[in-house]
Amino acid sequence: MAAVSSSPIRTKQRQSKAFRLVMALCWVTVLFDGIDTFMYGATIPHMTEDAGLGMTAEIAGNIGSYATFGMLVGALTAGMLTDAIGRRKGIITCTLVFSLMSAVCALAPTATVFGIGRTLAGVGLGGLLPTAIAMVTEFATENRRSFAVGAVMSAHQAGGIAAGFLALWLLPVFGWRAMYWVGVLPVVLLVPLIIAWMPESLSYLLIRGRHDRAESLAAKFDLDLGPYAPKSVTGSGSEPRASFLSSLAELFKGRTAIITLLFWIASFGGLLLVYGFSTWLPSLMRAEGYDLGPALAFMIVTNLGGIFGMLVSGRLADGIGPIRVGTFWFLATAVFIALLSVKMPFILTYVVVFIAGFFLFSAQTTVYASVSHVSSTRSRASAIGWTTGMGRFGAVFGPWLGGVLFAHGLQHLGFGMFAAFAISSMVMFILVALVLRTAKDRTSTGKLKEEDPVEA
Repeated sequence: MAAVSSSPIRTKQRQSKAFRLVMALCWVTVLFDGIDTFMYGATIPHMTEDAGLGMTAEIAGNIGSYATFGMLVGALTAGMLTDAIGRRKGIITCTLVFSLMSAVCALAPTATVFGIGRTLAGVGLGGLLPTAIAMVTEFATENRRSFAVGAVMSAHQAGGIAAGFLALWLLPVFGWRAMYWVGVLPVVLLVPLIIAWMPESLSYLLIRGRHDRAESLAAKFDLDLGPYAPKSVTGSGSEPRASFLSSLAELFKGRTAIITLLFWIASFGGLLLVYGFSTWLPSLMRAEGYDLGPALAFMIVTNLGGIFGMLVSGRLADGIGPIRVGTFWFLATAVFIALLSVKMPFILTYVVVFIAGFFLFSAQTTVYASVSHVSSTRSRASAIGWTTGMGRFGAVFGPWLGGVLFAHGLQHLGFGMFAAFAISSMVMFILVALVLRTAKDRTSTGKLKEEDPVEA
C-alpha cells in the first residue's frame, strides 16, 4: 500500500492545539535521532584508543557504512510500516529500535557487537525522520507546511550540536560508552510521553476506516475531519491511484529519465557529504594538527551553520528557484571544505567550519526541493522517494571512504575528496538546468506541458 498523503488543515485556530503538541514531541524525538546519528563521529577517536574493543580506523569506517545502510533500510520501509501500523506507532517503533540498540552499543564488548548494534540502530534512525515529517505535515495548515518540515529537520542538526557538547563534557570524564547511554534516554523519557499524548494521524485513521477514533480525536482537539479525507487519498477522485510500478515508470519517460538519473547522482553526492563529513570531521581536524577538544567543537559549529543554512536556502529557493540555489550551494560547499585543508588562524578556521556547515548540510535539501519543483504532479512523490533512497547509498559510501583513507595513511586527502563530490553534485544540477532549458526551447509556447518537468 502506498504511503498516505493528506491535505493539511486550513486554519491557524484549528492548528494550534494538535499541531503544537505533535510538533513538540516530534521535534524532541528527532533531536535525539540527531544526537544518536552524530555521536558516532565524536566517539571514534576514543574507541580506536580502547584496546579492549578492537576498533581500528578501517573498522570504524565500515561500521559507519553499515549504520547508514541500516538507515537506508529504515527510510525505504518507513512508508510501508506507517501504512500498516500508523504514524504514531511508527514513531514509537523507530524510537524504541534506535534507543534500545544504543544500549547494545554502550555495553558492546567488541567492535563486532558494537557494529551489529549500530547497524540495527540505523534502521530506527533512518525510519524516524521521514515518519516524523509525514506526521507534522498532516497536522500543519497549508501555509505552514514548509515551516513544519524545516522545523523538524532543524532538530536533527540541533542534535548534532548537542552531540558535540555532550562529547566535550562526557568523553574526557566518563569515556565513549557514556555517549551511547544518552541514546537510551528516549525509551525512558520520550516513548511514554508519545504513548500518552501524541494523537494518531486523522488521515490514517480515516483511510483505515477507524471513523469513531478519528471523530473522538477531532472532538478532543477541536478539528474538522473534512480536510483529512481528500479524494486523492481515498482514490475516489477522477484520477486513479497510481501503482508502485506505474509511478516508477513515470520517472523514466523521455527526457525525464535523464533528469531522474542526474538527481540520483546529485543526491548520492549530497548525502555522502552529510554522513561522511559528519563522521570524520573530528578525526580529519585532528589529522590537521588540532587537539581533540577543538576538533569536537568544530562539529558543534558546523551543525550550527547547517541550521542557519537550511533556513536561508529554503527562503532563497522560493524566490529564485531551487536549482539555481542548489548549484551555488554545492559549489560553495566544495570551496569551503577544500579550505579546511589549509592551515589558518584558529578563529578563521572556526569561521570556515561554520560556513562549510552552512552550505553542506542544506545543499542536500535543495536536491529534494528541486526534485519536487521539476516533477509532474503524478510522479512527484515517487521522484522524491527514489531520490532519497538513491542518496542513501552515498550515505553508506561516505563513512567507508573516510575509513579507507585513514587506514592507508591518506587522511590528508580527505577534505579534497569530499570537495570533489560536492563539485560532482554541482555538475549534476547544471546538467539538469540544461536539460530543462532544452526542453523549454523545444516548445512553441515557451512553457512545458503538465507531464514534463517545469522550468528550474
